[in-house]
Amino acid sequence: MELKKRSDVESRFTWDFTDIFASDAAWEEAYREAEAAIERIAPVQGTLGESVEAMKQGLDIYYAAAEKAELVYVYSMLRLNVDNGDPVYQTMNGRAMTLLVKLSTVGAFLEPEILSIDGARLADMMNDPALATYRHTLANIERSRAHTKSAEIEQLLAMMSDMNETAGNAFTMLESVDMTFPKIRDEQGEEVTLTHGNFGVYRESADQRVRKDSFEGYFGEFKKYINTLAALYAGNVKKDNFATRVRGFASSCEAALFGNNVPVSVYDQLTEAIHGGLPIMRRYLDLRRRVLGLDELNMYDLYCPMVKEIDMTVPYEDAKELVKKATLPLGEEYQKLLDRAFSERWIDVYENKGKTTGAYSCGVHGVHPYVLLNYTDTLDDAFTLAHELGHAMHSYFSSAKQDYVNHDYRILVAEVASTVNEVLLTRYLLANETDPTRRAYILNHFLEGFRTTVFRQTLFAEFEREAHDLEMNGTPLTAEVLCGVYRKLNELYYAGATVNELQDIEWARIPHFYNAFYVYQYATGFCSAVSIAKKILEENGAEDYLKFLSSGGSDYPLEELKIAGVDLTKPDTVAAAMEEFDRALCELEALL
Repeated sequence: MELKKRSDVESRFTWDFTDIFASDAAWEEAYREAEAAIERIAPVQGTLGESVEAMKQGLDIYYAAAEKAELVYVYSMLRLNVDNGDPVYQTMNGRAMTLLVKLSTVGAFLEPEILSIDGARLADMMNDPALATYRHTLANIERSRAHTKSAEIEQLLAMMSDMNETAGNAFTMLESVDMTFPKIRDEQGEEVTLTHGNFGVYRESADQRVRKDSFEGYFGEFKKYINTLAALYAGNVKKDNFATRVRGFASSCEAALFGNNVPVSVYDQLTEAIHGGLPIMRRYLDLRRRVLGLDELNMYDLYCPMVKEIDMTVPYEDAKELVKKATLPLGEEYQKLLDRAFSERWIDVYENKGKTTGAYSCGVHGVHPYVLLNYTDTLDDAFTLAHELGHAMHSYFSSAKQDYVNHDYRILVAEVASTVNEVLLTRYLLANETDPTRRAYILNHFLEGFRTTVFRQTLFAEFEREAHDLEMNGTPLTAEVLCGVYRKLNELYYAGATVNELQDIEWARIPHFYNAFYVYQYATGFCSAVSIAKKILEENGAEDYLKFLSSGGSDYPLEELKIAGVDLTKPDTVAAAMEEFDRALCELEALL
């Protein structure tokens, strides 16, 4: 079946953009206002250290402009993401990006100028009640003193920000717009065209022939462009390592984690703990091979449910009800917000031609979050809905309780709220299911969550780290080198399975790699969520959890997590998650 054009999708399943701007004409007016607000920043330069009042006035002017420019950008980005081939919104998004570059360029003096103030005097200024709103922001700038350059260099780096997006933008256009995938035959023998959206469905097929054909057809298309994709990714890594050298970090991993005030030891502890859990993973893979009746387990056999002939089709309307029931322990306010999300068109539900693949949630301060899906009626899609609504509610609570300066939570905690919802959904399903076969199916799904979100994302994290270290030490990141690194990691993580040649190129289809050192937080987030969900259900921890959701970016993420009872500086959280993985596997082994 051919994908629908955007114009053919029912409006009730699409975003309502008028909550941001009533029309494109209103966007144009807001664009002009943002331009004018940015013009007011330059006269601030040279005044910040004069007094507390001057500091407040200067920061007020900058953040007012930033809020206006961000709203202009978000509208254009969301508009473009539902049809990346639309030239009107390509142009608007390009203009909005240019506006953000202008904002960062004009405001590049802020941090160096603030850091030119004597440390003791800056500390006194920060303690003044008039600067309470900016206290955490200023403390974070002070923390970066050793890695901040002169105003001239900071301005130059800011001017490069648009150019730095080239590799990621080219990747998006290649895989979302220009690439076309072959036809395969489904389980009924009907010819179907592979897409980003339905590939996930066919690789879960009970028919190994369909799994193999979809895997080879989908990955084979990426293989055609493997040298181009390697060049794009290598360019992105070079960009990261350039910034690392300029700012004086020991590695790009350290540089990326510095923004969240996370020590590299947290990254190291994660990989060490996951390596410790690999024997359990091997046991899980062997169970999968035996249950599927295979002599060898191939990489295209990893996603199909081990429990056969179970109708776990979940239409979108059913998924909405499931998410509501699963999150009942979070209270009445949370339930009302979910109702609003469903009725007020916060969610763009189905795939259409040109739409951005995958799923995400985008918070819009002062408006409401926007959730993008590519829903295909599977249990996985129901979990994706729960996941993205977790993000959305985190954004909503943070926006409602924090001002613009402090509303935006850090990446480290970004995957916690989303995964809490997934764990709550799993626990709800297991609590209400007595049929052994269906229970086994849900356990299989939960274990797959561990495999794909904890083990697989940690594998990705190791790949990113090794790629950046290789480039930093002078090794060209050719397709051969990158595929070799990826094969070695797959053979470690999936010991006992057959790692074939096409699996070596999977790295080339991962969009998160263009936002380096992001993915490890899926793993820490999942482990944190397992702990938090247990506290919500067994220790009446919902109140603390909602306080955590409301904290936004008002503190460092490791400190915010402590509000919800999680301390990632210790190995306990990940170790406890490995125990949960083992317990679930033991029950599944018994059931099967």
